[in-house]
Amino acid sequence: MNPRVIGTVRSHLVSREQCPKYGDASMPPVWIELAPDFEPAATDLQVGDSILVLTWMHQGDQSVLRCHPQGNRELPMRGIFSTRSPDRPTPIGLHAVRILGREGLRLKVHPLEVIDGTPVIDIKPDNTPCPAQTEFSSLVNPDTGQAILTAGRDGWQRGLFAGFNGNVSIRQGERVVITATGSAKGHLSPKDLAVVDLSTGTPVSSVRASSEIAVHLEVYRNQPRAKAIVHTHPPKLLALSLRGEGPLLDLPLFEGRVFADKLTRVPAHRPGTVELAQAVGQASRDFEAVFMDNHGLVCWGDSMIQALGLSEELESLAGIAMTR
Repeated sequence: MNPRVIGTVRSHLVSREQCPKYGDASMPPVWIELAPDFEPAATDLQVGDSILVLTWMHQGDQSVLRCHPQGNRELPMRGIFSTRSPDRPTPIGLHAVRILGREGLRLKVHPLEVIDGTPVIDIKPDNTPCPAQTEFSSLVNPDTGQAILTAGRDGWQRGLFAGFNGNVSIRQGERVVITATGSAKGHLSPKDLAVVDLSTGTPVSSVRASSEIAVHLEVYRNQPRAKAIVHTHPPKLLALSLRGEGPLLDLPLFEGRVFADKLTRVPAHRPGTVELAQAVGQASRDFEAVFMDNHGLVCWGDSMIQALGLSEELESLAGIAMTR
């Protein structure tokens, strides 16, 4: 039995193949056209409201009980109830969106990743407390979350982060908690934390992870001792690298020898690429600090304090080297 339809989605997406697996912040907004009969029910919906939209995924295969997550056949099959596949016994979609505009019974919402013509079967207020209200979400261990927030603030105060650059993560079992894309490291809050599956890279939370998530995943996969990672853009170390004068930290100091031995360098690769991630991951097998030419520094440790502390030591030595 099909449910009662209250409206229809009008979207730029016209096929299942075009739909992202999760609501993507980079997508354009779409419209929901409500049927006239339901005008009284929609009276109090306003621009800015967070709502839950339930859709009837009419092109879903209701006979499917197991699938490859995200349609990736390289991943093992899972029971359909542990996935977001549109193919399921009762093909109901649940989407957390915000109303960006309203024209009568037309609601402009974002992000909604269904195809044009998808029936809407219900709308509810999203009363789920956001992480900022309940501190950290149920996906993030409070100690893990606080360690990341503190590292972002401390690194920013020491000049290792500027504006929105860099990223910080901690391994939490078989998941990785990492700063969100576009987050200011000196002013992080719980809502700036994303959670990703370590083995597959699949998002576990609705928060979008840093664009450098692949680097973090490759380090954790290649270096089992890594529990925390700090990726900074240290200005002194970057400036020193641009001089092109031999090794980065060739100093006749005890500390220089100790910490320089922890550092290696990889050639320049475009940020966010598989090539960069793989280069850093492989280098992390033998070194605790990896300098990425024309980009920045990645340090790992068995704790956030160790990873951030190593970043600070190397930047301090770079400052000394700059004055020679």
